[in-house]
Amino acid sequence: MAKILVGIGKLISSVSRLLNLGHGSTWPGHVALLLNPKFIRQVLKNSRLKVILIAGTNGKTTTGKLIKTILEKAGYSVFQNEAGANLLNGIASTLIQNSTGLGKIEQDFAIFELDENSLPLLLNEITPDYLLLLNLFRDQLDRYGEVDTISRKWRKAIEQLSNGTILILNADDPQIAYLQTDFKGKVLFFGLNDKSASTKSHQHAVDSVYCLNCGSKLTYKTIYFSHLGDWKCTNCSLARPGLAEAFSFYPLSGVYNKYNTLAAVLLCRTIGIDSKTINSALHEFSPAFGRQEILSVDGKNIQIFLSKNPTSFNESLRTVKKLKGKNILLVLNDRIPDGRDVSWIWDVDFENYISKIKHIFISGDKAYDMALRIKYAQISFEVDGNLQKVMHKAIAQTYPTETLYILPTYSAMLEVRKILTGKKIL
Repeated sequence: MAKILVGIGKLISSVSRLLNLGHGSTWPGHVALLLNPKFIRQVLKNSRLKVILIAGTNGKTTTGKLIKTILEKAGYSVFQNEAGANLLNGIASTLIQNSTGLGKIEQDFAIFELDENSLPLLLNEITPDYLLLLNLFRDQLDRYGEVDTISRKWRKAIEQLSNGTILILNADDPQIAYLQTDFKGKVLFFGLNDKSASTKSHQHAVDSVYCLNCGSKLTYKTIYFSHLGDWKCTNCSLARPGLAEAFSFYPLSGVYNKYNTLAAVLLCRTIGIDSKTINSALHEFSPAFGRQEILSVDGKNIQIFLSKNPTSFNESLRTVKKLKGKNILLVLNDRIPDGRDVSWIWDVDFENYISKIKHIFISGDKAYDMALRIKYAQISFEVDGNLQKVMHKAIAQTYPTETLYILPTYSAMLEVRKILTGKKIL
């Protein structure tokens, strides 16, 4: 049955590409799972493939690409699901695309990034070799609920895993670190020890600052961003776990990308890849689309920072400020991939980051919601709901020696890239 569904899926994917309806990153898997809910399990059952699962609110795509780059540098064959295709149908489609006509998978590693709600569902179907959990922040509350809701679902799913899985956790996120509690297998932790990357106080959008063991408020020796840092509970014994060996080279700007790099490096070291190969791969790394990707238009650099929730928006703004950016375009949409509720923009600390920006442009489906937020920050801006029009204006007002930084939500990022490159991604 699985072999037949692989053939059907490949046909759907080919027709989709031929008719320019998309890349076939979801529909083939959707059909396969509709006809056989156990399709993913059956395809992987007789494969030598090692599976790496990555979940978290922010950083999945970048971390996945970092791991893929390092593994390929070490000589392994690897495939990864496309960013945005991180539901079960996207996983199934990726397996179809990377299977032979006989339904066999011959690569060494598969890297799957997963939507927060999809992780427990996939863990019901497969036992991954490596499970990497990055962070949990408020994101699309209309779809996911609060952070502790997701955390409880993850903990329950992880409790059922066998010790054949190696669990790699962010020690600096209390919700993530606590997931080790009832897991019987091997657990490794990554985190920062870099005071130069710290902040003096918690951001407005902070989550998870209470002890998961006793409910007391946590104290922080160092805060890196949001609720991530060197934490402990003074009422019980719970504290940040010990960290794996640190790493010094980071290929992308921003504190959040230091976490992505540390996670990728720890996983690859666990696989057995030497430091020389890892370092070489990181120096050759190029960012995934929309994740600090740099494009050139009319001789000017444009850099895209996907900013889809309060924490990622704050960190994008913090990075742009550190890069001394003078021109930014904020693009806010409220489509299904973004979340319908955009009230989260009031939790972004705009006042701390954009007071010295020379040109601020605003667009998107919810351009005037964003304009109102920036108005309250008492900062000048230009707003236009026509994205193509405002992008051309922003580019025209950016000097050749400067960079235009675009901070879009997810669906807005796809629109931005289509306008700039003339190509659809998904």
